Amino acid sequence: MERIKRSSKTRDFHQAKWNEPIIFELHQPGEKGVELPPVNKEVAAAVGDGTSVIQESMQRKSRPNLPEIGQARVLRHYLRLSQETLGSDFNVEIGQGTCTMKYIPKINELLIRDPKMMELHPLQNEGTVQGMLEVFHNLDLCMREISGMDCFSFQPSSGTQALFAMASIVRKYHETRGERDKRDEIITTIFSHPSQAATAAVKGYKIITLHPDENGFPDIEKLKAVVSERTAGFVVANPEDTGIFNPRIKEFTDIVHQAGGLCFYDQANANGLLGITRAKEAGFDMCFFNLHKTFAAPHMCGGPATGALGVTAELKPFLPAPIVELKDGKYTLQYDLEHSIGKVRTFHGVAQTVLRSYAWIRALGAEGLKEVAKIAVLNNNYMYHKVLEIRGASAPYVKGHRLEQVRYSWEQMTNETGVTTEDVTRRMTDFGLHYWTSHHPYIVKQPFTLEPTESYSKEDLDEYIHALEQISKEAYENPEIVKSAPHCSTIHKMDEQDFLDDPEKWCITWRSYLKKTAVCETIK
Repeated sequence: MERIKRSSKTRDFHQAKWNEPIIFELHQPGEKGVELPPVNKEVAAAVGDGTSVIQESMQRKSRPNLPEIGQARVLRHYLRLSQETLGSDFNVEIGQGTCTMKYIPKINELLIRDPKMMELHPLQNEGTVQGMLEVFHNLDLCMREISGMDCFSFQPSSGTQALFAMASIVRKYHETRGERDKRDEIITTIFSHPSQAATAAVKGYKIITLHPDENGFPDIEKLKAVVSERTAGFVVANPEDTGIFNPRIKEFTDIVHQAGGLCFYDQANANGLLGITRAKEAGFDMCFFNLHKTFAAPHMCGGPATGALGVTAELKPFLPAPIVELKDGKYTLQYDLEHSIGKVRTFHGVAQTVLRSYAWIRALGAEGLKEVAKIAVLNNNYMYHKVLEIRGASAPYVKGHRLEQVRYSWEQMTNETGVTTEDVTRRMTDFGLHYWTSHHPYIVKQPFTLEPTESYSKEDLDEYIHALEQISKEAYENPEIVKSAPHCSTIHKMDEQDFLDDPEKWCITWRSYLKKTAVCETIK
């Protein structure tokens, strides 16, 4: 029997399907997962009943509405849900372009599950967490070397929150110089992440957006035309979300600085830059990295994410407080920052995420980080050339200058077959894969954005490319196969509905579900 060449075949995949209730519907009164032993009489005599010492205002009036379920049924429930989910540990996850989905070393997951980490509390006395504060401080030193910045805060909980913090610093900086009301404009680019414009707008800034020149680079002549005494700052991603790297970025920051503005750098897409370029040499006053992307910590639905925010020495007094500093041989949380913008998050940062990233950096070292960037760029450019050989696919704008990702287009295929990028998205799940289209607005028509990272082998890339080739072939020969996809998923093509646009149809908690179903029953 001939051996299947996995590098040139799509997988025979079918998503598992379980008619699985939500966990509250599995509730059986009296069913227990753990049977606690009775309290020893001597213990009870020493500590009391355990509740009377709690002041009455803090005591619940009723039991929490939690489901009662045995251990085996809980295990089956979550394992079944996991089988209905694609994720970065389950499939070749190169399709979530701009989000840098990479392999996360499992040994680092063991580190953060250590009881000493699991039991940390953000209000502990500094003297009891010197080890963790040392990790925060050492990661700060690593990030300074990687970026050229002079101080980092790990307080922001995401890249978007780091952007908000940077826009807040820009505003506070100009306020201390008596120019807050005069400088009311922030310049950005159309291919940068929408959060850049959104967070600056939340701070009250007028947004000026640069569109690309004929090659896809931010138009430097347009920058010269819009920069003025009203310019507060310039925020950009480089490479941008298209994957195009602007080699003239220092000219952009120089122009803004000459006008008195600050320059801040979205480095969420930094996987192709480590050890090769730095924010400092590009002329930036601030930058952020997503630990949950470039530095190998999980996204986890935006929960324990961290946007590491770095600034020059001049802007250190404006950072959100506290920051971790080493004084007289002890690590301490420093709150006394003269012009601090205040907290952007209740506590300093997510210790587990910081530890993961620190362990990843220490394991790789300086040369290893540079190797990450080189492999990410190599993988991306291999895929770039292969995808451009697929019928109906293209990569608009400049040829080359692509680093860690590319925003491609199916515009030609759509015009010739009627198959859209959304159709391809659904069809990819039939092969146990998925891809992401683009942020809105779709400046690149019929887009799809791929980022291979350093985690995937040539065989992995070939499997993904072959799936795209197969779908293109189907689109031209039998487009209904693609248009009616998915065929091997638990959920098939949904009718166009307004569920996501109508808050009255949302039930994001069990309590809200009960309330809304009760209302419906009353109406009936």
